[in-house]
Amino acid sequence: MSEENLGFWDYVKAAFWHKPRVGFLGPLPVNVMALFACMVASIATQNAGFLFLGGAAEIGYLTFLSSNPSFQKLVQGLRLLAKQEGWQQKVQASLVRLRPDSMERYRRLYDQCRLILGISDRVAPDDLFSIRDLRAGGLNQLLWLFLRLLTSYELIVANLSSVKRTELESEVERLKERLAVAEPESALARSLQGILDIQSKRLENLSRAQSSLEVIDAELERIEQQVQLIREEAAVTTSPDALSSRLDAVTATLSETSRWMDQHAEFFGSIIGEDDVMGGAVLTGLPEPPSTPKPPPPPRQKQRQ
Repeated sequence: MSEENLGFWDYVKAAFWHKPRVGFLGPLPVNVMALFACMVASIATQNAGFLFLGGAAEIGYLTFLSSNPSFQKLVQGLRLLAKQEGWQQKVQASLVRLRPDSMERYRRLYDQCRLILGISDRVAPDDLFSIRDLRAGGLNQLLWLFLRLLTSYELIVANLSSVKRTELESEVERLKERLAVAEPESALARSLQGILDIQSKRLENLSRAQSSLEVIDAELERIEQQVQLIREEAAVTTSPDALSSRLDAVTATLSETSRWMDQHAEFFGSIIGEDDVMGGAVLTGLPEPPSTPKPPPPPRQKQRQ
């Protein structure tokens, strides 16, 4: 899992627009205000020295702030936070389109991942921050791939349920019979051949859908079993580094499944990609499924006087 690479000019740009808090005035772009004041002073006094002084001060300010490690960590954190918020919105948008049983299946896996992080808290409280961030990012990859598989599974099931294979096969046979008695090279023969090609392609897609459905179902179960195994190992091991390495190995093997889905994306339909997770920054949180609304409390019974 790779972090977003920020260059020197990214930090310079962030430093220029940075607004430090100034007492009760709140966040203010003090460097921009100082540069503007020097420009005004230079114009008012007809002295270019103020302009050169302001420019030199601005260059020194940007150089110092952009090379400061604490400021660089702040910029990286803000980038990660923005990316995480956008990714959470994608996850929520995908979850609300799932059927209740699929959403419950995702929730169970989500709860297992939260338990892994909870076990990690008890094992290594001193080194928790970096290890937990790393592991949450790996678990996010598993959850995101699981969500993509669930979405694809429902899409294929819907396609299979909307087409009856026996009727389609009967239609293909009927078209072949009509084509056999039609005059060759006639307009009717060309039309029948075009329809036959379309229906044959639909039959081929049904076979691909059934085969893909079996693969997706097996991969969903594999992710569930992998997360269960990681949770059991987290409960007995005292090395968070070993668990993180184990999780990295699991996500590496599951990347083959992700590539397989990308290769068949045109068949699955419009399924959102995973660039923000698989190739993006480490996320510190997990995509929480929407909670089921609680029923209203029963009405209070009036006491008899």
